[in-house]
Amino acid sequence: MRHRLIVPGAAAVCLLLAIPASAAEPTPGAPGVGDSYYPDSGNGGYHVSHYDLRLKYQPKTDKLEGTATLLATTTQDLSRFNLDFLLDVNEVLVNGKKATFAKSGVHELEITPSAALPKGKDISVVVRYSGTPSQVKVNNFTAWYRTPDGAVVAQEPEAAAWWFPSNDHPTDKATFDISVSVPDGYQTVSNGILGSQTSKLGWTRYNWRSAKPQATYLTTLAVGKFDITQDTTANGLPVLNAYSKDLGDNAPAVRASVERTGEIIDWESSLFGPYPFTAVGGYVPNVKTGYALETQTRPYYSPSSFANGANTSLIVHELAHQWFGDSVSVKDWKNIWINEGFATYAQWLWSEKEGEGTTQELADYIYNGVPADNVFWTVKPGDPGADKQFDRAVYDRGALALQALRTKVGDKTFFEILQGWTAANKYGNASVQDFTTFAEKVSGKPLAQLFDTWLFATSKPAVSPNATDTAGKAGKAAKSLKAPAQPKSWKKIQEAQAAHPHH
Repeated sequence: MRHRLIVPGAAAVCLLLAIPASAAEPTPGAPGVGDSYYPDSGNGGYHVSHYDLRLKYQPKTDKLEGTATLLATTTQDLSRFNLDFLLDVNEVLVNGKKATFAKSGVHELEITPSAALPKGKDISVVVRYSGTPSQVKVNNFTAWYRTPDGAVVAQEPEAAAWWFPSNDHPTDKATFDISVSVPDGYQTVSNGILGSQTSKLGWTRYNWRSAKPQATYLTTLAVGKFDITQDTTANGLPVLNAYSKDLGDNAPAVRASVERTGEIIDWESSLFGPYPFTAVGGYVPNVKTGYALETQTRPYYSPSSFANGANTSLIVHELAHQWFGDSVSVKDWKNIWINEGFATYAQWLWSEKEGEGTTQELADYIYNGVPADNVFWTVKPGDPGADKQFDRAVYDRGALALQALRTKVGDKTFFEILQGWTAANKYGNASVQDFTTFAEKVSGKPLAQLFDTWLFATSKPAVSPNATDTAGKAGKAAKSLKAPAQPKSWKKIQEAQAAHPHH
């Protein structure tokens, strides 16, 4: 609180002049970053650089206990700040001193330190907590799923609040150390590299490290009993895959797909640039969900995604996200196209490589196969709305936009754009407009109209993304296009898209 001093005469003037003009009352950090779709996600007033999570989990009761230590830097003079969290909090320390705390809203943990925090200060925040995550629901939804032998947390756009306190928005990435203690006989799977595991007093502790910046929703944890395989890619990158021991009839198809992770990463690296992380793999717990998620370095897959046999296209999709979505993440959730359009186009490139339909055939198949009056054409991939964030159009129309770009600039420039984009924005955040500007710079061509047509129009474009005709010839060109026979890989691609998370 500011205190007013009353000093008589000229002395008062001298004192006022001595007060720095920049002096200001500390204020609370915002309870959200102002995202277009999820304004309450994330928080203002600080940036987190590292999370250290020390957890203990009992699969039989679903009881989770934890101590989270956050290293952060303030971005304003802070009187109070928020974390996104849903479990019960026992104690909070800020810079080693007890802080007061209270729950507010749906998932806000308000923390008031013992003294105000000046802008630019490095701080540590320790939160001790416990709870039963699967019993905590928001709008009848939980990101934490129990399995027959444990649990798994993997969801988009929000999942962290069910198991650790965080600044839960992709714009605040951090590194992670995740240490989890489980009863002997159980295992854990998380992001990055397993540094060590030790057993004591009937419990085994697993220590995982993600040494590169990682968004909170891309941070995952699975507890259960797994078969684990380890290998390296052709470039020496460690690969760790984990499979539930009870996948039933889907088990062979699961392994036939996920075990190709190293091969696919090497191929995608040749197209998108060097792989941006220090480990890779995938995991398949025994869950009934029907989606996959690009959790960083170790994508999550549902067994049902492989009910019809091997689904290599899905592996291609989730691994492509390691560049598009994980390394280069959204600035705002309305920019979801920079995740899903590129990952879907990677599936098309794989189809082309495997001789199961070229990217042009796939684009023509969609363009000619979806009538102009279908609602598909009313969804804008460049800003689909929160209720349509994972709509089929974001994936398919998003990929059509990239095929149109490839046709416009040619193969050489197109792949220069992709590799330059992932390099220029590595570990950062970007928007649709950022990509448009970058593509124009690399190609030397005006592309705003092309992206407006394929990403923001609410009607079917008058010409296929493969056409090079001028606007005056668009009608004739569209009429002359005939839908090719359905490519062999199309069913697999549709299955993969159906399996992707939808909120």
